[in-house]
Amino acid sequence: MNQTAGKRLLSLDVLRGITIAGMILVNNAGNWGRVYAPLRHAGWDGLTPTDLIFPFFLFIMGISTFISLQKYHFRADKALVFKILKRTVIIFGIGLAIAWIGLSFRNHALAGFSHLRIPGVLQRLAVTYCLASFVAVWVKHKYIPYLTAFLLVGYALLMWLGNGMTSGENNLIGLTDKALLGSNHLLSVNFDPEGILSTVSALCNVLIGFLCGKMIVETGDTDRRILRLFIVGAVLTFAGFLFSYGCPLNKKIWSSTFVLTTCGMGATLLALLAWIIDAKGYKRWSRFFESFGVNPLFIYVFAEVFSIFLSGITFLYNDKSISVKRFVYKEILEPCFGEYGGSLAYSMLLVLVVWSIGHILYRKRIYIKI
Repeated sequence: MNQTAGKRLLSLDVLRGITIAGMILVNNAGNWGRVYAPLRHAGWDGLTPTDLIFPFFLFIMGISTFISLQKYHFRADKALVFKILKRTVIIFGIGLAIAWIGLSFRNHALAGFSHLRIPGVLQRLAVTYCLASFVAVWVKHKYIPYLTAFLLVGYALLMWLGNGMTSGENNLIGLTDKALLGSNHLLSVNFDPEGILSTVSALCNVLIGFLCGKMIVETGDTDRRILRLFIVGAVLTFAGFLFSYGCPLNKKIWSSTFVLTTCGMGATLLALLAWIIDAKGYKRWSRFFESFGVNPLFIYVFAEVFSIFLSGITFLYNDKSISVKRFVYKEILEPCFGEYGGSLAYSMLLVLVVWSIGHILYRKRIYIKI
């Protein structure tokens, strides 16, 4: 759990827990052809509730990075550099391992590496954490807002000049990924939403979170902290929507306006949670999300691997081979709730199963860290 101003910032753990629960919910539909619109990503331009989840986690990671590195006084000694690099390699490696397990189950055999997807959610978390951490220890903090602005403006210009706003084969993001990683290592032949170039703008989510973490820690009074978060959230959200007329909100290319809007909404939601939980003391409702928030990496990895097993393990039913996932959805949930309702029910059931594991760890005060 994180500390700030001598107290646990419970609202941050709850926001992290909400984000992890949301990740599990939207990643595990019972039937991908029967998913309610808010639980889908936008087709290209636009923003859905699902599109907020990943950038929220990057924003939260930025806040946690400030709190964590503060213990080292932001000095890049050998021990800290080793810790950053070790954590980066482990998280990146876990992401690749999950991709390999998924590929092996889909192929019904141990997969090679010729078609292994290299980018991914954990891989992006690892790279942005690493870059943001080194920025934090090598760059004076008063210059980080200017660096962030430079990256956002530069990325937006690059997207305009390189057909980055379009979804065709000439998209600069896709061309870069194909040139550096190869088509066989991407989510699709021409494009990967967690590709190399878009990681530059995703880094800005972490840096903005880092700056908000600095503001939170250095503002001792809870009411002032909440007010400042609300103001930052409102300004960033307004700026993101305002500039979206020239640079559309787009998660797949992680547009600069997408960064501003999601960071603004993240800061606003954190301010709201801080007011409810830290200022007013209404905490009982949040215990469900605390169980997710205190062990986020372990719970996310467990959920991903568990989901792969449910989809990959099969057995005979009515003389036909059927996966555990399809059996639960098709034979139990769909008859009760319908196609769309059953698909959502499967997602919610998986969230509850994973929560039960997280809650056991939470009750026993077991915190799995890297």
